[in-house]
Amino acid sequence: MKILRKIMISLILLIVVLSATIFFFMQQATFGKDPSGKQLERILKSSHYKDGKFQNLHETPMLAPDVSYPKLILDFFLTKHPNTEPDKTLPSVQTDLKAILSDKPIIVWFGHSSYLIKTNGKNFLMDPVFSGNASPVSFTGKSYPGADVYSTDDFPELDGVLISHDHYDHLDYKTILKLNEKTKHFYVPLGIGTHLMHWGIDENKISEFDWWEDIDLGDSVRITSTPAKHFSGRGFGRFKSLWTSYVIQTPTHRFYLGGDSGYDDHFKEIGDKFGPFDIVFLECGQYNVKWPFIHMMPEQTVQASIDLKAKVLMPVHWGKFTLATHPWNESIERATKAADSLNVKLTTPKIGEPILIDSSYPNEKWWRM
Repeated sequence: MKILRKIMISLILLIVVLSATIFFFMQQATFGKDPSGKQLERILKSSHYKDGKFQNLHETPMLAPDVSYPKLILDFFLTKHPNTEPDKTLPSVQTDLKAILSDKPIIVWFGHSSYLIKTNGKNFLMDPVFSGNASPVSFTGKSYPGADVYSTDDFPELDGVLISHDHYDHLDYKTILKLNEKTKHFYVPLGIGTHLMHWGIDENKISEFDWWEDIDLGDSVRITSTPAKHFSGRGFGRFKSLWTSYVIQTPTHRFYLGGDSGYDDHFKEIGDKFGPFDIVFLECGQYNVKWPFIHMMPEQTVQASIDLKAKVLMPVHWGKFTLATHPWNESIERATKAADSLNVKLTTPKIGEPILIDSSYPNEKWWRM
């Protein structure tokens, strides 16, 4: 009995120590903070917030019916494809972001879901991640060699940083801190403003959106938050902040910034309301049949661009991090094949290679290294 009692006491002490360690680890700033006060009051008024959490337009299971989280974790390590990361340094183009000027909109991609839109004299940066990894710890989620040739120092003054949701591959603590001084305003979905304020961002520099809300920036430039089919969460809790896509309208052009989303009929609804779009940025990567409802397969990405009435599709959410088990360049190969079969115009620039709307759409298959 004495031995058994010692074992029980040791186990209890171990659990206490582990719990305390996890608790203090989770207090790091990078994990952000849950909404409270007036931010929470506004969330409670949202029609998309029910039963204590944000919800998608339609019921959205996190996993396929026959998949459990233990099985998912096990399969991730046992079935990972050997080519999930490139075996060579990714090619890139060094563009002086502060100097490029044009009467037409310019797009510059930085891998994954980060890209700069220069239009109507304004600079918008989407989901910037420039810390070298998409994770709360530096030893996981590392970016590919060659994918980090740009840093926050390379950017001009930014009229707006847009965040789609609070996952680490879209909202990066270190990057936000470094961009703060050169960013006039942050546009985020409901709940994410609390993260930013926790990190020292002035509340007056933050605009939070519910779906279908918009803001007029002057000069006939408007940003609208539109639905997406995904989820949120930086710690153990999920669904405490909203996830979104965006529409940017100018007097001459329309852009759709997709964020992360599974396929659903919201793409057609957005296309009917705001299309046609001059270019759409849609996720194309980090998918799996085990989580088919929260990310799109590449073929669905192409179909979504059709639903949106896009003139040009730019696949994003690939080319920088490995967050799934498929080969790193499988998504763009599948998307290219689907686009060819459906007569969809695709642009596939290298990291840093400018797109000039209405004029130049790079489409070299550079990933076939």
